[in-house]
Amino acid sequence: MLLGLLPGIEVVGAAGDGDEAVALVAQLAPDVVLMDLRMPRCDGVEATRRIRSEYPGTQVVILTTYADDESLFPALKAGARGYLTKDAGGDEIVRAVEDVLSGDAGLSPKIQRRLLKRLSEPAPTPAPVDPPDGITAREAEVLRLIAEGLTNQEIARALHVSTATVKTHINNLFAKTGLKDRAQAVRYAYRHGLVQPPGSAIT
Repeated sequence: MLLGLLPGIEVVGAAGDGDEAVALVAQLAPDVVLMDLRMPRCDGVEATRRIRSEYPGTQVVILTTYADDESLFPALKAGARGYLTKDAGGDEIVRAVEDVLSGDAGLSPKIQRRLLKRLSEPAPTPAPVDPPDGITAREAEVLRLIAEGLTNQEIARALHVSTATVKTHINNLFAKTGLKDRAQAVRYAYRHGLVQPPGSAIT
């Protein structure tokens, strides 16, 4: 009833669940679907994913009670271009519909604040990898520096130890792992996650 009264919006159909929503999109080819999240049979996230995959000309705006991360982020990843909570007024709904039709994101101020808060949070620190094969923490450090291409002298300077100490660590490292040369050591370090390959990123 509310949508039918809003200027510039024509309601062409209403669905009771996600499966019906996908079927109506196939039949009616609407410009925008206002999608709930909690529905029987097929929920709003799965319905959004199917609509955006099968009918990319139809945009999806989530209109739901839920604004928690577990609801918000899966819906956006599924392809929703807008996200409103059910306390949104008519003007806000019209604006979100217009925004997604023009290629912008139709997000309520509350959702924008939540996204900004999430983006401003520091990324979790990856859990340290325990050295394999009984390698000590210092030997693992030497191995990482070998993988970065440092010579024994450069490793010694980086760790503030003598070159003889570095050689001892390398001998112990090779004995424990069965490695024969530095090339094998580099492959070993990558294989066991002690260093990240060039161009990789932890997210």
